[in-house]
Amino acid sequence: MSAFTLTNAQARRVFLDRHALSETPQGIAHGPELLTLIDRLGFVQLDSINTVARAHDMILFSRKPRYRPKALKRLYEHDRALFEHWTHDAAVIPVRFYPYWHMRRSRDAARLRERWSEWRREGFEAKFQPVLDRIRDHGPCCSGDVGEGEKRGSGGWWDWHPSKTALEYLWRSGALQVVRREGFQKYYDLTERVFDQTTIGNAPDEAETIDWCCREALDRLGFATHGELAAFWDHISPAEAKVWCGEALAAGRIIQINVTGGDGTVRPAFAWPNLPDDPSLTLDPTPRLRVLSPFDPALRDRKRAERLFGFTYRIEIFVPEPKRTYGYYVFPLMEGDKLVGRIDMKAFRADDTLRVRALWPERGVRWGKGRQQKLEVELDRMLRLGGVSQLTFDDGWMREPV
Repeated sequence: MSAFTLTNAQARRVFLDRHALSETPQGIAHGPELLTLIDRLGFVQLDSINTVARAHDMILFSRKPRYRPKALKRLYEHDRALFEHWTHDAAVIPVRFYPYWHMRRSRDAARLRERWSEWRREGFEAKFQPVLDRIRDHGPCCSGDVGEGEKRGSGGWWDWHPSKTALEYLWRSGALQVVRREGFQKYYDLTERVFDQTTIGNAPDEAETIDWCCREALDRLGFATHGELAAFWDHISPAEAKVWCGEALAAGRIIQINVTGGDGTVRPAFAWPNLPDDPSLTLDPTPRLRVLSPFDPALRDRKRAERLFGFTYRIEIFVPEPKRTYGYYVFPLMEGDKLVGRIDMKAFRADDTLRVRALWPERGVRWGKGRQQKLEVELDRMLRLGGVSQLTFDDGWMREPV
């Protein structure tokens, strides 16, 4: 019996559905409804870039335009429905997944101790107990509250003093939790004061964790190679995911399918047995134009997105022009199941203005009045998120396709 083959149109529909980009952006955007969205995505990457709004806020806004940053802050800092740790980068994650980060924390404990020692951060291990004692006696703290008298480097973001390194290590390995951020500055507290013992002590073994990682990743991807399953949470190795796929395939728990890419190339992938009957295969995505964050979950695995949609997406574009010879972030524009352009814009809050500096349509995309109107309607929705009330377009903002 030949393997089931997803056409490219079907593959795009599944992709958009699993990333919550298929339906019209709408609905309640706080409390349980917001938590349900984050659970559906798996996690939301945190990033400090604030060109229009922070990346995590744009990710949630693009799916629920009624979203406001204070809703995420409440879930994270007040309700304790989310915790912060790493997937491929720092992220907020539903707290019900916390036990499945035990293996990650254990592996990080060994890996980071060796790596950070090699990076000449001598002395950070000696700061473990003083840092823990300081937090136990005085409550949550940030890196600026510890390390008095320690040499502060001037080498940039990764040039940490020993106590800052200790804070990060104790967080990554599980003794501490990040409990809030102020201006993107992390504040740490003892894990035992943040979560109850049921949450902390309910740790699965490695086999259970690998199984969970692969199952939950496949739920959120719809179809994937073993490498893509491993990369989703970034907990397990491709080799561990490959073994899981082999065993699950032999047991009939998953099937092997073919997926047609944007260029017509057909590649194998794994899926749940019910994928051929999945409702998303015939679900037309919303025709609404929306702005995505460069760090959107749909674009996290860039090679996968590029293969399905038939484009090369760069997070930066280099344009030689007076005073703009450097690279800068651009935001992808999604309409239906197509990437139709990329936009360079910034909220100038002192001027109360969201300023569009450049837009590059994708090759083969006609930028007519209808599409321009869709863009302006979407940007008008974004004004409040960006903390401004006016929208402007620079002279010469429309550029040649990239």
